[in-house]
Amino acid sequence: MSGKPKTLITDYALLITLAAMFGASFMMTKVAVVDVPPATIALSRILIGGVMLYFVMLFYKQNLRSLLPHWKMITLAGFFGTALPFFLISWGQEKVDAGLTSILMAVMPLITLVLAHFFTNDEKLNLFKIMGFCLGLVGVAVLIGFDKLASFTEEAIRSYAIMLAACSYAVHAILSKYLTGAPRYAVSSAVLLVSVIILLPIVLYLDAPWNLSISTTSWWMLVLLGIFPTGVGMLMLFAIIERQGAGFLSQINFLVPVFGILWAIALIDETLPPNALAALVIILAGVAIARIKYNKEPIQKPIENTIENSVEQKS
Repeated sequence: MSGKPKTLITDYALLITLAAMFGASFMMTKVAVVDVPPATIALSRILIGGVMLYFVMLFYKQNLRSLLPHWKMITLAGFFGTALPFFLISWGQEKVDAGLTSILMAVMPLITLVLAHFFTNDEKLNLFKIMGFCLGLVGVAVLIGFDKLASFTEEAIRSYAIMLAACSYAVHAILSKYLTGAPRYAVSSAVLLVSVIILLPIVLYLDAPWNLSISTTSWWMLVLLGIFPTGVGMLMLFAIIERQGAGFLSQINFLVPVFGILWAIALIDETLPPNALAALVIILAGVAIARIKYNKEPIQKPIENTIENSVEQKS
């Protein structure tokens, strides 16, 4: 037996709530970026979320000293997992709508599949993964516009920056495999601490935050970004993995872009062009195809089936 509880309504409620929080981050960033520079947005949400996770780490009696042997990997995780993508997304959203951003970010699991082929031993590309990745690229081309792919307009460059953030998240997903077994709350606190160290001098030099004039609405967006998608979201992510595993959590890839679009339409009156909805369908279809299991050896002994099922939670 796996020891995990059966899938319950509670688990799907957690998953949907987490997807709603992650989807809302694009809308909140779009509002904040009106009068807050991108690096300051990234630093603010990381700092608030990091403080929350630090106290959670202390509550669970974990500490940062135990992570000293992993400091190189944690530094890379901090750069690729939060500092770089948070900045790129915020910078991109100065010109790209929140709904379109959520669709561009939907390619992240497809990029992860490609990276996993080269940097892991047990997640190689197969026919379905290749088909899904190619379909995802078609979706991106539909979203940006085939005529704009090589035009390097400002909007196209910002869109590419958001896609680079998706690539950064994919790199972080691979790096996280090397931190398996380390105390997770301590790891999360350390990753966010490293991100603060990376971004703080950039913010002080480029943004001079003491001279910024930030509206009350933007202040609220910064606080909400730090508390929910960054702090509470990380805790919920851990809870879902502990209850149902990474395979169950991977379903969130289908939900986040949908919520990103809904929040943008409902709260900041964005409208999506027809090609955006078509692109969303194509990209999510690519993600779905890439998840199809490809078994070259359909006939196996019963004991081998049992072993395979026990490790199939990885996605």
